[in-house]
Amino acid sequence: MMENVHLAPETDEDDLYSGFNDYNPAYDTEELENDTGFQQAVRTSHGRRPPVTAKIPSTAVSRPIATGYGSKTSLASSMGRPMTGTIQDGVARPMTAVRAAGFSKAALRGSAFDPLGQSRGPAPPLEAKNEDSPEEKIRQLEKKVNELVEESCIANSCGDLKLALEKAKDAGRKERVLVRQREQVTTPENINLDLTYSVLFNLASQYSANEMYAEALNTYQVIVKNKMFSNAGRLKVNMGNIYLKQRNYSKAIKFYRMALDQIPSVHKEMRIKIMQNIGITFIKTGQYSDAINSFEHIMSMAPNLKAGFNLILSCFAIGDREKMKKAFQKLIAVPLEIDEDDKYISPSDDPHTNLLVEAIKNDHLRQMERERKAMAEKYIMTAAKLIAPVIESSFAVGYNWCVEVVKASQYVELANDLEINKAITYLRQKDFNQAVDTLKMFEKKDSRVKSAAATNLSFLYYLENEFAQASSYADLAVNSDRYNPSALTNKGNTVFANGDYEKAAEFYKEALRNDSSCTEALYNIGLTYKKLNRLDEALDSFLKLHAILRNSAQVLCQIANVYELMEDPNQAIEWLMQLISVVPTDSQALSKLGELYDSEGDKSQAFQYYYESYRYFPSNIEVIEWLGAYYIDTQFCEKAIQYFERASLIHRGPAYALWELQERKRKEQRNY
Repeated sequence: MMENVHLAPETDEDDLYSGFNDYNPAYDTEELENDTGFQQAVRTSHGRRPPVTAKIPSTAVSRPIATGYGSKTSLASSMGRPMTGTIQDGVARPMTAVRAAGFSKAALRGSAFDPLGQSRGPAPPLEAKNEDSPEEKIRQLEKKVNELVEESCIANSCGDLKLALEKAKDAGRKERVLVRQREQVTTPENINLDLTYSVLFNLASQYSANEMYAEALNTYQVIVKNKMFSNAGRLKVNMGNIYLKQRNYSKAIKFYRMALDQIPSVHKEMRIKIMQNIGITFIKTGQYSDAINSFEHIMSMAPNLKAGFNLILSCFAIGDREKMKKAFQKLIAVPLEIDEDDKYISPSDDPHTNLLVEAIKNDHLRQMERERKAMAEKYIMTAAKLIAPVIESSFAVGYNWCVEVVKASQYVELANDLEINKAITYLRQKDFNQAVDTLKMFEKKDSRVKSAAATNLSFLYYLENEFAQASSYADLAVNSDRYNPSALTNKGNTVFANGDYEKAAEFYKEALRNDSSCTEALYNIGLTYKKLNRLDEALDSFLKLHAILRNSAQVLCQIANVYELMEDPNQAIEWLMQLISVVPTDSQALSKLGELYDSEGDKSQAFQYYYESYRYFPSNIEVIEWLGAYYIDTQFCEKAIQYFERASLIHRGPAYALWELQERKRKEQRNY
């Protein structure tokens, strides 16, 4: 084969382009397709040999090299051209691919550039996982168990307890299969204990949620008795809770104490909660002294509102006055751990600060703080009302002691509420003079307390039909707090009593604007519209009230009465039927039903309800007369005579009835 020889023209030494066309012939790729030696090398495994890393001396250039077919040829002769400069100099060049990657000169001439080789078809697929291997089966089964546990928890949070239990059981079954497969493949030390623990714990929780307490206890026992589960002893708290629900108080206390022994002292909060459960269990068993010891320990270590209130209840149960006082003082001293309200209301010159205050004024943290404060006030007010009558010689002295303690605490604003509650207690004891005297003490207090006291005074005077005094204190209450719905309602009542229904309706409307849930104002405005003969508006008011108070007999009666005034007896009957379902022994409602059925011409239904009304109240003249007339119409005169005789006795009065009975006794004695 002829060698390609490239000749360069002779040029002058100063030629700028001298040597431009001089290059190593090894890089000539123009005639590779016609080079038989190169094509033979391509077809053999020569191009796939690893690169040469050692130096090749220049004397080894003509050494025979084995080809893929076993023949030995000279490298120089097989290539058909002189060796490159690198080989000739004795330096080994790394062996590269013989063929270009993804393109060729011919391809460039006839087709578009395709570096990814898409024109040659899709790439060969990746090596697929061996899904039949034991490790892969175990991995997939473990993933399925985790998914089932998660689905069980989600179903429980959504309220579907039955589905949650089914998922938990399914997870338990698959987890046991997983353990058996792991034991066959690996050593027992490689078993996933965390997964086993979570499956069993979730199953026990779902049993407990479905009130399957025996199964839950058995599952908890499996966890607790397994020494491989660390910190499993604290689950005895859950077992104690189940025994508490089953009212097995002795076992509940036993398991609470076992859990307390196994929880280290560093977990202070959990130990306090367990001790609180122990104290509550002691209360349920009537062991108040033991309960007091538990709650006193809690109040000395980490005081909280619930423990303090329970301590007061326990001391009240044993009647220990001094302990009640000390417990009340401990309850008052419990820190609320909430921020002051000033930062929510104080204005600032900085607009960014004002925006921040608006943003946090009603956020979740602020709502939580309000709930905590409201709970604390509720506990303190309830405790004061409970112990005030018993801690001193009289109710008033005990209440005064509670008020003084509250005034010296962080709950100063509760002192006025306690004073007002003291007046209300006087009302319950029918001591109106003391109630009035107590409430009059607030006439010089701040606006909120003054409004509450004046509202109660207005209510008292209204009950005693002293409308002038009631109106005066109602004005004082409204002026002190214009947004007090109770004060506006009482003012409307005093105006209603004077016959000014339009003005009374305005006060009731204003009360409803301030508090749309003020049922007293809504009921009274319905009565006002009835007086004004605005029946549609009255009906609308009572129907709104019925949506709030579903089983209020008064509201049902008013709705039936409005329908009767609107000359719709069918609707009136329907609402009266709802009324007697709430109060089945109301003789007035039964007689009204009889009257409506009688007006509709249904004598049999009318007789049934009139007779029921007579059974519950046999002294209604109108009912007795109707029954007598009914028996006359049906030609049962003897029965009619009995009813008319009873009516005559009632009409003549109790003296005549007594004389009549005496005469009957004399006649019976003479006949005897």
